[in-house]
Amino acid sequence: MIVYNLDDEIFGRYRNAGPVWSILDRPVGEATLSEKSSRSDVVYRLLRQAILEQALRPGTKLAEDTIADHFKVSRTSVRPALVRLNAEDILDLRANKGACVAEPTLEEARDIFALRRMLEAEMIRRLVADLGSAEVKRLEQHVKQEEAALSDHGPLSIRLAGEFHILLAELTGSQALARFVREIVSRCSLILARFARLHSPECAVDEHVQIIRALQSRDTATAERIMLEHLHAVELRAELDIDKTEPDISAVLQRYARKG
Repeated sequence: MIVYNLDDEIFGRYRNAGPVWSILDRPVGEATLSEKSSRSDVVYRLLRQAILEQALRPGTKLAEDTIADHFKVSRTSVRPALVRLNAEDILDLRANKGACVAEPTLEEARDIFALRRMLEAEMIRRLVADLGSAEVKRLEQHVKQEEAALSDHGPLSIRLAGEFHILLAELTGSQALARFVREIVSRCSLILARFARLHSPECAVDEHVQIIRALQSRDTATAERIMLEHLHAVELRAELDIDKTEPDISAVLQRYARKG
């Protein structure tokens, strides 16, 4: 297990994320029940973002009091957030050991990618039948965000790439499918964080454009083939590099400090 000394810089990067933090400005003791729930929601969303952007890497230990101190909330607001992340298999909660970012195994990685191919093939079949011009526009706007993030070469590009697939699932109109895809994409992000070799994010953007064009063509077989080829390419990026060197945590913190 990796134990990082997480200081104000990495948490500050997410605490300064925007208006969602206004609910945290009131003293903890003065918060209403709904506000306490909102505090927990904010902690959940920003911890999840930090994990999916790979700022918090697999194996990173997260102590409740550390999170509470840096996010300036009570531990009672932190616990529900950790439980939600655990339910999504993003975080591991162990008795007497606390929480740490989940560490997928190689065997699990293969299984997850196999399941993802089945889920997203079904997603494509549904989209080909029902995707309209408004939905295509939303996908194209998302890809523009991905293109704009290419210079980031890291966290934002990583998160947007996964969110493209989540958006596709949401556009099917199936809440169940969207939930399953969201959870499996999150798990794949952890797999990529742990095992993937460096690659150009431009590849993913180009592949997403191809997927949109295939959906517009209304050719189910072609659209499904392109999606499966894309997922295969993603899986290849996670080729089992078990000797992957961990990043310099000081450099990570400095990078997030500049963005804060």
